[in-house]
Amino acid sequence: MESTLFWIGCGLGAYGVVLRQIFKRDRWIQKKIVPVFLHLLFMTSVGAVIGFVFSASTDLYGPTPRWPLFGALVALLWGAAQLLWNKSETKASTDLLSGDLEWVETSFSAIILASVIMYAVLQAFKIPSGSMEDTLLIGDHLFVNKFIYGIRVPFTDHRVFKIRDVHRGDVIVFEAPMNAIVSRSERERGVKKDFIKRAIGLAGDSIEVKNKHLYVNGVLQQEQFPVFKDRFTYPAARLGLSATDYQTLWESGRFAELQRMQIGDNFGPIHVPSDCYFVMGDNRDGSFDSRFWGPLPNRLLKGKAWIVYWPPGRMKVIH
Repeated sequence: MESTLFWIGCGLGAYGVVLRQIFKRDRWIQKKIVPVFLHLLFMTSVGAVIGFVFSASTDLYGPTPRWPLFGALVALLWGAAQLLWNKSETKASTDLLSGDLEWVETSFSAIILASVIMYAVLQAFKIPSGSMEDTLLIGDHLFVNKFIYGIRVPFTDHRVFKIRDVHRGDVIVFEAPMNAIVSRSERERGVKKDFIKRAIGLAGDSIEVKNKHLYVNGVLQQEQFPVFKDRFTYPAARLGLSATDYQTLWESGRFAELQRMQIGDNFGPIHVPSDCYFVMGDNRDGSFDSRFWGPLPNRLLKGKAWIVYWPPGRMKVIH
């Protein structure tokens, strides 16, 4: 979302530069078709952006084309109506274009600032699935603290201004590894999604699940948050793998092809690679997590889930 807003801001800035160059050339302004076309283009773009932001804020599984297209159509009709209402006035279309330029210059700064805040400080996130029940429910809206683990320098894996590292038990938001995208068509299209899980293991930790009981570094964990909605415990699958092959296949994400009954209730032991995390959903029987798609690289980490702000009846600090 933040990268999309950034590029929208860049687009507005470029459009503002074009408008200023056009206003310097009287012969272009005198051609009525030029300001008419640019005004309609501006209105359509604004409608699409508003539709995109609305879709990103309300649609459970992320932005869809429906609302941007609807917003673009409504804005296009509104822009055309403005031109028709003012067609009898001298320089009406040029005046509308001047108004567009003012909006562009105002919006450019606001959108760029918003994208920077979302990238580095705070971001809104909504729960799309039941993998974190009962801690977080489908439809919960929350804020993510993106500053606490450090700001990732764009196009690198380096982080700056870090307050602290990830702790075991932190509920974290991250960009899903490619193996975690279930839909093959989405993987092929390079679709990016944000997931939310609880950090169970840190780099170097040994993780094992025995009959739904979690062991970290050989110690049984007395966990407070997990729920188990399937009363049946599936026995350990006989995969016929050595410890080395098991680790290798797990790190490569190949276990994503297995069913939950094969490794969900009995898993490991594995060792979390350096600069990686092992994450699981609190709804252990309904979570597609590191047991299946492998370790979570630090470079995909986005931030720590902070507070549920919607619906009002569920407002709380996330633990």
